[in-house]
Amino acid sequence: MSNCLKKAPAAATPAAAPAAAGPAKSSQQDKMKACNATAGSKALKGDERKAFMSECLKG
Repeated sequence: MSNCLKKAPAAATPAAAPAAAGPAKSSQQDKMKACNATAGSKALKGDERKAFMSECLKG
């Protein structure tokens, strides 16, 4: 089992993909925080909040 686990990362090239997505994910996380804060300050709830968050995260 140990040998199998050692071979998995070397054989699987998609392991590099999460590292490449790291910076994009942090900017997505920052965007999510900003949109969430704005939605909170506008006191949006339910469907209005969902619609706002969707639009905010797109742009």
